[in-house]
Amino acid sequence: MRSVSTHRQHVADLVGRQPHREESPVHAVGHRLVSDARAESASPRFDNSQMDGFAVDAASLASLPGSLAVGPTVSAGVDPDEVVPEGVSGRAIPVMTGAKLPRGTAAIVPVEKCTPGLFDAADEAGEVSVPTTTAGAFIRAAGSGIAAGAVIAPAGSVVDPIALAALINAGVETVTIQHAPRVLIVTGGKEVGGRGGASIPDSNGPMLHALCKAYGLHPVGLVHTDDDPEKLAADLDRAVAEENPDVIITSGGISHGRFEVIRIVLENEQSWFGHVAQQPGGPQGLSTFAGVPVICLPGNPVSTMVSFRVFVAPVLGQAPKETAARLDHELAGLVDGRTQWRRGQYWADEAGQLWVRALGGPGSHLISQAVGANCLIEVGPGVAYGRSEVVKILPLAAG
Repeated sequence: MRSVSTHRQHVADLVGRQPHREESPVHAVGHRLVSDARAESASPRFDNSQMDGFAVDAASLASLPGSLAVGPTVSAGVDPDEVVPEGVSGRAIPVMTGAKLPRGTAAIVPVEKCTPGLFDAADEAGEVSVPTTTAGAFIRAAGSGIAAGAVIAPAGSVVDPIALAALINAGVETVTIQHAPRVLIVTGGKEVGGRGGASIPDSNGPMLHALCKAYGLHPVGLVHTDDDPEKLAADLDRAVAEENPDVIITSGGISHGRFEVIRIVLENEQSWFGHVAQQPGGPQGLSTFAGVPVICLPGNPVSTMVSFRVFVAPVLGQAPKETAARLDHELAGLVDGRTQWRRGQYWADEAGQLWVRALGGPGSHLISQAVGANCLIEVGPGVAYGRSEVVKILPLAAG
């Protein structure tokens, strides 16, 4: 019987290193960065005004408060050298928020602090009364946000809308992202998805599709199998040719029953079917089909979900990192040497301490009792935890 860590490594060895690709920041949203994304240019790129106000030079600062002649207006997006080639030069130059500052600017005085407090009125008067101010006031200095070459988003982080804006603002044209593996999903069994009195709904197919999306994988197709190995092999052949998946993920059909069709089709000299020392999700399998790696998960819904989070998401996807929390109740592990994964709900108290409680029972068929879970609690073999003891948790993706 394999350990959890050993089987996870075998999964990683089977699928290998996933390809990387260069993308624009816009097309990288939702993907994980393979390497640090660094600023191509400083931000801000030039000294600019933080306020709508008047630019004054160092010589004028010493004479304030006082009146200054009003110069031409510099708006955002306009090169000030084209408007005031001589620079500020002892005048009060109207500048708009975000505008590049004229040469010689020592401070910005907000227009509402001046008299008159409106640009049009100051233009009409030809002069403005400026109060005392300090050097550097309301100036956003070039590079004060981030310097050229500085890390905007580190390797391993996911490009979200905020990172997107920061990357574009820093002049980043391309980033290296992890390829989102194309996943072909295989679920079924004669009893799954039928309309007869002995049938059950196919919940695993839609769940695996949603899990792929939640953890950064790209589901490209679904194959439903009954108990006919020849039909499954033909359906897989067709789906692989049409969808060109990077990996196949199956659910069910890998244990020791008479109709374990997944195992029948995929078992060969290079495959492995056996048990991992965990509950739920003991039966597992690894194989290849038409050169495509196949990760075989057990069929009970909770077992499928747990196995995906433990073995698929951290290897192929974007899984939140393991963390620790304190139990708010007693919890005992199994005594047969297996790690138990209990569905749980964790939260932070006012002091920032993480707490967790188990939801529902341990059974692999009790998917309804897992509703509301936001983590898996790792319960060590034979360990009895008391209240407030620290346990490891695997946060679940928000979806």
